[in-house]
Order: sequence, then structure tokens, then C-alpha cells
Amino acid sequence: VQLKRMENKINRQVTFSKRRNGLLKKAHEISVLCDAEVALIVFSAKGKLYEYSTDSSMEKILERYERYCFAEKSSTMSDIDSQEDWSLEYHKLKAKVESLNNRQRHLMGEQLESLSLREIGQLEQQLENSLKTVRTRKSQELLSSISELQDKEKTLRDENKALENELMKRARAKAILEQQARWKHHNHKQQDNLHNPNINIGNYQTRNNEGGVEPATDVQVRVVRNLLPHWML
Repeated sequence: VQLKRMENKINRQVTFSKRRNGLLKKAHEISVLCDAEVALIVFSAKGKLYEYSTDSSMEKILERYERYCFAEKSSTMSDIDSQEDWSLEYHKLKAKVESLNNRQRHLMGEQLESLSLREIGQLEQQLENSLKTVRTRKSQELLSSISELQDKEKTLRDENKALENELMKRARAKAILEQQARWKHHNHKQQDNLHNPNINIGNYQTRNNEGGVEPATDVQVRVVRNLLPHWML
């Protein structure tokens, strides 16, 4: 059914009175059943005010409504401003990226036709400065590498010298042990000759098994000479 304004004035007043009371009743029911804050304001055709509010006063509910509307409006405006700021920032970043891409292409020697003579001169100066910086960095790296190699060389020399000293110590220790072994062998030999001598000091003669005297051999003579002091020879 299509709703439209009643042409009969009396019918309008009767319907308004009925519907107003029903509306106020519904507002009260919502407030009680749903524990909601309800404020209802109705002006009649003649300008008469009819209102309903929950336990809170009408003024308190209206203040709350105004605060909410203001906060909502501020949030909406903030969102709009934020969107505008983001849009502006996006265009700035896009232009900056495009400028950097063009600069990179120019540094690579591409698309130089659009540059003026002054811009080409600035680009050349920038490339020379960059090349100078690269060469300086290269020299620093070379010097650092040389210094590291020199340190490694010194370390290897020190290690080699330490190994040589260790080998010399071992060689000296081995020579001393060999000399001590020779001395020990020589002393044992001398002691054996002292325990079993059969000599004749005057004639260097020995006795045979039959009791006869035999001339001393060359070996026996050398043994005797080795055993006797020099003043007895």
C-alpha cells in the first residue's frame, strides 16, 4: 500500500494521535527490553512537542549524540585528509622513482639525446668524480691486501725459524747422545782391558799356555800404550 498524506484534516489528527501513542509505546518497550538508551522527539503539524527518553535525561542523550556525530565527522574528514596525503605522497614517490631511473640510464650512457650541453657536462663531471672514488677505493683495497700478505709472510718466516731451531735442538741432542754412547762404549772397553791384562812392561811379552814367553803382538802393544801413562812409555 502506498503511503501518502491524508487530505482530511480530522483524519490526520486522529491518525497522528494513535500513531504517536504507539510510537511512544514502542520506544519504551525497546528501552526496557533491550536496555537501550532511547530518545524520541515528535513535533505535530501545529508545532507541539512530544518526547520520550529513557531513565537518562533527554539533554544527556542529546549531548552524547552530538559528541558521536562530531567524532564521526572528524574521523571522516581525517580519512579524507589521509587519503589526499597518501595520494600526494604517491605521486611524489612516483616522480622520484622516474627521476632516479632516468639518472641511472644516463649514467649507463643511454638516452642522452634529451640532455642539454650543460647537463652532459654535469654528467661527465659526476662520472669523473665517481671514477676517482672507485680508484681510491681500489688503492685502499690493494694496500690492505699487501699488508695482509706481508703479515702472513712474517708469520711464515717466524714459524720456519721456530722449526729450524727445533731441528737444531734435536740434532744437538742426538749428537750428544751419540757422543755419550761412544764414551760409554770406550769406557767399557778400557775396563775390560784393565781386568784382563797379561803384559810384561819391560819386554811387552806374554805367556803361552805352556808357560813359555811369547813376544807381544802389535795389538797388545797398542792396548798397553793406551792403558799406561805417557811417562811410563
